[in-house]
Amino acid sequence: MSIQRYIAANSPRFLDELVDLLKIPSVSADPAYGEEVVKAAEYVKEKLIASGVDTAEICETAGFPIVYGEKIVDPAAPTILVYGHYDVQPADPLELWESPPFEPVIKKTELHPEGAIFARGSADDKGQFYMHVKAFEAMLAEGLLHCNVKFMIEGEEEVGSENLDHFVQQNQEKLKADVVLISDTSMISLEHPSVTVGLRGLAYMQVEVTGPNKDLHSGTFGGSVANPINVLCKLIASLHDEDNRITIPGFYDQVQEYDAEYRKQLNKAPFDLDEFKRKLDVEETYGEKGYSTIERVGIRPTLDVNGIWGGYIGEGAKTVLPSKAFAKISMRLVPDQDHKNIARLFEEHFLKIAPPAVKVKVVPHHGGQAAVVPTDSIGYKAAEAAIQEAFGKKAIPTREGGSIPITALFQKVLGLDPILLGFGLDTDAIHSPNEHYGVANYLKGIETIALFFKHFHQLSREA
Repeated sequence: MSIQRYIAANSPRFLDELVDLLKIPSVSADPAYGEEVVKAAEYVKEKLIASGVDTAEICETAGFPIVYGEKIVDPAAPTILVYGHYDVQPADPLELWESPPFEPVIKKTELHPEGAIFARGSADDKGQFYMHVKAFEAMLAEGLLHCNVKFMIEGEEEVGSENLDHFVQQNQEKLKADVVLISDTSMISLEHPSVTVGLRGLAYMQVEVTGPNKDLHSGTFGGSVANPINVLCKLIASLHDEDNRITIPGFYDQVQEYDAEYRKQLNKAPFDLDEFKRKLDVEETYGEKGYSTIERVGIRPTLDVNGIWGGYIGEGAKTVLPSKAFAKISMRLVPDQDHKNIARLFEEHFLKIAPPAVKVKVVPHHGGQAAVVPTDSIGYKAAEAAIQEAFGKKAIPTREGGSIPITALFQKVLGLDPILLGFGLDTDAIHSPNEHYGVANYLKGIETIALFFKHFHQLSREA
């Protein structure tokens, strides 16, 4: 196949270009990196042009820009809209990285004997969206591009995609397509290729607990005024019961309960619990009583503390009773749970359970709806056919615990069901130190994406 030959001949350059992109610290959550985020957008535009798009532009928003590019080969041909994001998570804690997060290195691992690229954003999502740019280049160069393609690569996915919502609403004609293709998810393994058919939603909050109007001496005042850290820990602990169910009133009102047969089918996905525990170095898994690990991640909501701080955390001892304590808390949601309603329920409950000895402030951050993708569409069938041809195996449909807020927006505003064709692994350490992405996954992803275009064109003609 000429696509395979083209990838093999150009793979060193494909890797070099990705490495250059990964060197740009495009951290959208930290204003200190604002110029770098814009620099990444400019790099993406440059590479789209070099790969052969008809037009490419940087679309300004109230936040970071969106890179848009398109190639129209035939107005009558089907159109594929490719979505991805060039922004990345903060790299903290830096001391846990084996190599600097924005100085990419390729090294072999047990899971990646052919090598993996270690850098922030390698798997989430620079390495994955860049596969689409290179697949497009390969198809165009080999005369195999028979679908129109539109690229929409944003810079705010890691902070909620708030401005992309407005962009999509205002550019529905510009974004008109037959399917949305996204690679920002994972697969079970290269031996067990899968397609994600469900993503959880998200509600992200920050809470602040204030006691006295200043830090106090813990000997002089300890026991006479509330310690905000102690209170915050009690409040957080009360958010789960003894079965690890979330105690916020109304939280489960819209949660769908699946029958035994559906749960049985869900648990047929290849999963080695002992290997899962070994990789994470934990003695036991932990979560809501009555559900398997696969179910807890795929079809059940969660509430987790993502960060907690307050008081003195420097070297040595300081006997202080702090004035304030803070926590960042995220809730992963399932279909029918509205993230704005859940945020409201959380705030009402947290304020209600706080003792009068402290003042509590709750600040909602970003959120998004859960999404479920049908498996009887032309897009899904094209993904199945592409995986069958590339891997020689049938794709396994899976539900993933992460969130991509834009997926529900595509369904609602554009009327398109996204195809979540990801090639990462759950061991890629996304959002964590030492994030990495397998070289084989990267190159196989490029090939499979090209095959998706091929099969989507064929199936669309037959429909």
